[in-house]
Amino acid sequence: MDIGSTIRAIRKRKNITIAQMCETTGLSQGFMSQVETNKTSPSISTLENIAQALKVPLAYLLLKKEERMRIVRKNERTITTSGSENLKVEHLSSTKNVQMMIVEFPPGATTGDAPHAHEGEEVHLVIKGRIYAEQGEDASEFGEGDSFSWNACTPHLVRNIGEGTAIVLISIYTENENGQDLI
Repeated sequence: MDIGSTIRAIRKRKNITIAQMCETTGLSQGFMSQVETNKTSPSISTLENIAQALKVPLAYLLLKKEERMRIVRKNERTITTSGSENLKVEHLSSTKNVQMMIVEFPPGATTGDAPHAHEGEEVHLVIKGRIYAEQGEDASEFGEGDSFSWNACTPHLVRNIGEGTAIVLISIYTENENGQDLI
């Protein structure tokens, strides 16, 4: 864990000197320097004082880099294709267990010839077009602005029933770290 570098980065971004930090926390400059260079590990109590001086939640200091905010600019999105229909999938952002994507369904395109199942939960929002969604014995048609969700362990499929391209925002939660093609 690289808590010291995080503390230093926040302190510098907020234009707080080590002397000001020490005045606020009651810690010595030598100790603060060792904390910021990861040469010593402060106690939780000391970290709490440092977090208060920096005006950040203690939990933020304890996050690993990969657990912090991830930013994906529009022009940096990964675009892949999925399934036999080669659906265009724009990967918006993800965490360890959640994926969010925009999927384009050309007219008549579907997520597969037959319903499929996988681990996790899905939430869908129809941004454009008309789609048909089926899960087990449940089925319905959806238009722009409509949304639906399901547990993905029950076989399901989504099909574009409109004349133009349908665009669907999909978020998928899985217990396992993502990376597999779930569409």
